[in-house]
Amino acid sequence: MKEIVCRIHDDDKFVKEHADFTVDLFSKEQYHYTFWDKNKRQLYQGGNFSKSAIDLLYISLMVYYADRRVIRQKENDAWTRNIKLNIPVLELEKWNDNKPLLEKMLSFLSGDLWTFEFRKRELNLKEERAIKGINRKKKKHQPKAICMLSGGLDSFIGAIDILSKEKDIWFVGHYGGGKGVIQYQKNVIEKLISQYKLSSEQFYNFYASPVKPNKSVQMEDTTRTRSFMFFAHAIILGSAVNEDITLYIPENGLISLNIPLTNTRLGSSSTRTTHPYYMNLLQQLMLNIGLKIKLYNPFQFKTKGEMIADCNDPGFLKANISQTMSCSHPDLGRYEGDARPSHCGNCLPCIIRRAAIEFAYETDNSNYRDKNFQKKGASDNLRSFKLGINDYTNSKIDSALSIQISGSIVDNIDNYCGVYKRGMNEMKSLLDKYNG
Repeated sequence: MKEIVCRIHDDDKFVKEHADFTVDLFSKEQYHYTFWDKNKRQLYQGGNFSKSAIDLLYISLMVYYADRRVIRQKENDAWTRNIKLNIPVLELEKWNDNKPLLEKMLSFLSGDLWTFEFRKRELNLKEERAIKGINRKKKKHQPKAICMLSGGLDSFIGAIDILSKEKDIWFVGHYGGGKGVIQYQKNVIEKLISQYKLSSEQFYNFYASPVKPNKSVQMEDTTRTRSFMFFAHAIILGSAVNEDITLYIPENGLISLNIPLTNTRLGSSSTRTTHPYYMNLLQQLMLNIGLKIKLYNPFQFKTKGEMIADCNDPGFLKANISQTMSCSHPDLGRYEGDARPSHCGNCLPCIIRRAAIEFAYETDNSNYRDKNFQKKGASDNLRSFKLGINDYTNSKIDSALSIQISGSIVDNIDNYCGVYKRGMNEMKSLLDKYNG
């Protein structure tokens, strides 16, 4: 087990004798994050943040730190880590009561074993300043809803569909290094502001990234818990709204099911960010700690292709679809001399994107570095994908069982089976064009 101690106050002297790491979240030498520091005027436009939501934000930051610092390859199975976090919280009783649920939720998300030990703390200086700033601002704003905005195609469609009906929305983005994500996020925000006559105050974009201690320290790249930290930023904003509020998390139904094409896809490329089982656990946690925020994926039963085809503003989407980023590693092109980030064309997110665009438009004019699977590693990806599609086509296993591979699904079985089949058929139509 790796044990990590978190300290949030600069006067916190708590130590654990045999801890592997001690992380001072107030130290920029250990963690860069901008929630309390960036655009205070914008941050203060709502009401006061719930103490439970503040705790959740710090828990998510520490979980993400552990995710980056504890290396999977060093474990006996080269994957599953056993991590214990010692974290100070404002609402000790609530978190002790919900510790089993939190541990269960994060273990499902990352595939690791998580243990938490909480201790009581008081507000720190940044939090106290934020409360004073919020209380000084007389005119408060309460949006109708909040929506995640990653810079990807799914969240762009989600934003378009919501804005075609309601303009009073807060959008929340996150970036943590590399130019690929932030550049596309800025592009998407500019397009939405111009098209729907929005205010820049509606768009929150936060940075959060653990600092590498020195050049010799290895950092883990799988980062399955990044989404939890991303969600926590939106949740704390939602906690400032006095009434019940919906947090939209737009993602296509196929990817949310996290069904691996083959056993080789069970590793770092798999994500359970919006899996129904995980979303239910997170929803239950928020209910238990008193947060009136409803999680909602409007595309749970749509494929990515169907999302494009059914978009509420098809002309605007088609004109700007190339401004979105779906690739899992958009910055790798710089090693090949590309000045700008771009889609690789052969990772799983790129394949799903390409299949979806061809399903909706027949042709895809997005820029891909290697859409024909010619470069190193791409041919292996193609063979893996083709094998997965072949297994799907010839499988004797009922779809109702297939959709349970990543996690338990109890309700809406027919709808989940339907989106799984249609999504796989979208991919098959694309991959049948290539020999692998």
